[in-house]
Amino acid sequence: MMRDVPVLSRRLLRSVALVSTLTLFAPAGNAATATPPPLPEEHLTVAKLPAPTPHWIWVYDNAINNEIDMRLHLFDGDTYRRLGQIDMGYWPMAAISPDGKTTAAATTYFSRGNKGTRTDVVEFTDNTTLETKREVALPPKRIQSVPTFFSLSFASDGHLLYVPYLTPAASFGVVDVAKNTLVGEIDTAGCVLAIPGGPNRISSLCESGRVLTVTVDATGHETSRATSEPFFDVDKDPVFAQGVPSAGLVWFLSFDGLVYEGDFTGAKASFKTPWSLVDTTEKGVWRPGGVQVAAINAKLGRLYVPMHKGGGQEKHKDGGTEVWVFDLKSHQRIARWGLGSDKLKPIVSIQVSQDEQPLVFAATYDADFAVYDGLTGKLKHIEKQLGETPWLLFNP
Repeated sequence: MMRDVPVLSRRLLRSVALVSTLTLFAPAGNAATATPPPLPEEHLTVAKLPAPTPHWIWVYDNAINNEIDMRLHLFDGDTYRRLGQIDMGYWPMAAISPDGKTTAAATTYFSRGNKGTRTDVVEFTDNTTLETKREVALPPKRIQSVPTFFSLSFASDGHLLYVPYLTPAASFGVVDVAKNTLVGEIDTAGCVLAIPGGPNRISSLCESGRVLTVTVDATGHETSRATSEPFFDVDKDPVFAQGVPSAGLVWFLSFDGLVYEGDFTGAKASFKTPWSLVDTTEKGVWRPGGVQVAAINAKLGRLYVPMHKGGGQEKHKDGGTEVWVFDLKSHQRIARWGLGSDKLKPIVSIQVSQDEQPLVFAATYDADFAVYDGLTGKLKHIEKQLGETPWLLFNP
């Protein structure tokens, strides 16, 4: 009887029964043990971007919440697609080569994220594949700030790259782009930024309101220097350091709305008589402000400025609630776009494409990014969360 079978034997009988049952449900033949054919090998490739259009724009992303891993996003203003990105490390500064083929990024890496051993480099990225191809080591003292066009600058022919340093002693490094080497360092006696003026001149803004211009030879070594007369009053009406380069010239805006047109191609910088964005009734009431405070379309000769109402010079970082459009030749305002109905917070950065049917791009502190018709001011698109500390760059 079953109850007389030892416990161990009963367990053995159950095991045999289970095996027999599984055998009944097993497929016939060798199908259960057949090895499936191997999957085809996959090879990673890098696709090339299509030919750029005048409406492609590069946008910095968050420098506050993402400071150790900032990116430069490539955005198509016609299709509203994000085409790619360049990873750029800690508080980077970017510049696009004069031929548009390369993006240089001066950046910093720390061995433990945001601390530890510091390494500064310039990285060169191929703009057709967004692959970083090479780098040049820098001393650990490059400028780290909100980006400007002059926080990293190519010479006009692209053979040299200028990297501003600030420790707080001010100077800049010179990189030979073709040889991929750091040529040396040029002291700027307290003047900051690197404003290119042709293939062999570089200028810096001084706290006195003057401009220091250094002339270099073909290898990037200093041959001479000169200092301009003050072109603005630093105590009464400072200028934004975020100058706007266009057609070989540079425009600076003051906190109260004066416009200074500067020529940096000579041995000493020179400026035309300034003109005002505001008339007598608007002075002290309306003023420019933000991070990137103006944009210029050279073909149309138009200046685009975000303007806000209220407050004194301490409001120079406030974004614009309107965009004012000016003719650069006559200095007359030709359009005034109100933004209240666009459900967009004040604009702190602005850029315009360089064609005859331009798009105007604008960004807010909240990272919203708007596309406008550059002729009519009509809102075409709002892209959410594209760039939180916006700085907008175009291919040349």
